[in-house]
Amino acid sequence: FVTVDLSSISETLFESELFGHKRGSFTNAYEDKTGRFVLAEKGTLFLDEIGNIPLNLQSKLLTVLQTRSVVPVGSSQEIPMDIRLISATNKNIQQMIVENQFRQDLLYRMNTIQIHIPPLRERIEDIEPLAVHFLGIYARKYGKESLTLSSDALVKLKSYFWPGNIRELQHAVEKAVILTDSDKL
Repeated sequence: FVTVDLSSISETLFESELFGHKRGSFTNAYEDKTGRFVLAEKGTLFLDEIGNIPLNLQSKLLTVLQTRSVVPVGSSQEIPMDIRLISATNKNIQQMIVENQFRQDLLYRMNTIQIHIPPLRERIEDIEPLAVHFLGIYARKYGKESLTLSSDALVKLKSYFWPGNIRELQHAVEKAVILTDSDKL
């Protein structure tokens, strides 16, 4: 299982990171690098924030998905690949297609099965188990293993809108663990 946060990869490093490169193919390429597609061989490649890829790089990704092979930067040798691709975005891809910001053919190539996960504010029942999970992680991390969540805290967590979804909940719990002097949040 190989993950790639596409929003954190610069356009200049996109091909090198995903497809790999050969030593000497560009400045500072001192050794061969295996790309993420090849690293995921016979496994899963998770492309997070797929909606952040510029159009010019979408065509390169489309080519790789169509041919099921990669050519590392600085090489002429195709490397066949057998991967399961999972991608995610918080953007409206259909709207991006209408606005010519996302290639429709790339969506069709990737979109075998689509799973829509509603925002946290529409899944109130998930807030408590997530908060308890994050509390356990951060209580251990910060040496406060006896911490618990009060029923008042749960009511407040469930009534909040959570525009940042699960990441915002996670950070809120971590912040509360760091700041508390009590055994109960």
